[in-house]
Amino acid sequence: MVVAAARSADELPPPAAGTGWTGFTLSLLVHGLLLAALAWGVRWQSVDSGIVAAELWSAVPQAAPPPAAVPLSPPPPPQPPPERTQRPSPATMQREAEIALEKARQQKVEQDRQRERQAERERAEKERQLKLERERQERREKQEKAEKAERAEKAAKAERDAKTRAQAEAREKAAAEQREARQREENLARMMGQLGGSGSSSAKGGSAGGGGGVPSAGYAGRIVAAIKPNIVFAEDLPGNPAAEVEVRAGPAGTIIGRTLVRSSGHPEWDDAVLRAIDRTGALPKDADGRVPSRLTITFRYRD
Repeated sequence: MVVAAARSADELPPPAAGTGWTGFTLSLLVHGLLLAALAWGVRWQSVDSGIVAAELWSAVPQAAPPPAAVPLSPPPPPQPPPERTQRPSPATMQREAEIALEKARQQKVEQDRQRERQAERERAEKERQLKLERERQERREKQEKAEKAERAEKAAKAERDAKTRAQAEAREKAAAEQREARQREENLARMMGQLGGSGSSSAKGGSAGGGGGVPSAGYAGRIVAAIKPNIVFAEDLPGNPAAEVEVRAGPAGTIIGRTLVRSSGHPEWDDAVLRAIDRTGALPKDADGRVPSRLTITFRYRD
């Protein structure tokens, strides 16, 4: 900065005659020094101060007033230094480590939550499958129980039916035995009537062939003994069924007819008895040599 001291114009004496060139020379020297000082100041600050203008007034020789201060342009802002990769401080490294740990912890928590949700879904699915299996098992047990009850009911019904059949067979057997007893009584009464009659014996309106004798007491058994070996029957019948047959014979004992008077309840046994009579062909003669023309005979299955 250049400082100039000047005295007031009232204090300066009037210039002497013949000193005009001296003042002019002094003015040039002062301006030259001022320019040199400005140039030196610009080089020292290494800042371009721009263009400096100066006016020179040539008038009566007098000291020039101090020049006005020329405003200097502000220096350019300092350029930021180039970025350099600097090693972070321990606090920054610790903070970054804490952030990374926090992120890892949050990720682990989220993963744990996802695993828990997956495990919950798997547990719910497993419980649903177990519930379905229990329902299927209950339905199977119910069905098996119903089938068992149905089988038990069928078995009970079959047992009741078998019992009913057994009772019916027992009643039928009792009735057959009663019929047989009545038949025996009737045969005995008829034979007794024949024994107590006169020369011509009859049974159910028939007469004994060849004369007036009556069958002996064992004649019916002899007839059965002659016919029964001809019975061909291999089936097994319950009880002791009896077939009552009326046999008609000629005077020489030749069988000329047979009629089923009372069935045994088993057609196969009845047919076997009738075929056996047909195979026999002739009845044996009684003790007196005669053969009744008509005789009712009972054939029992187990006799």
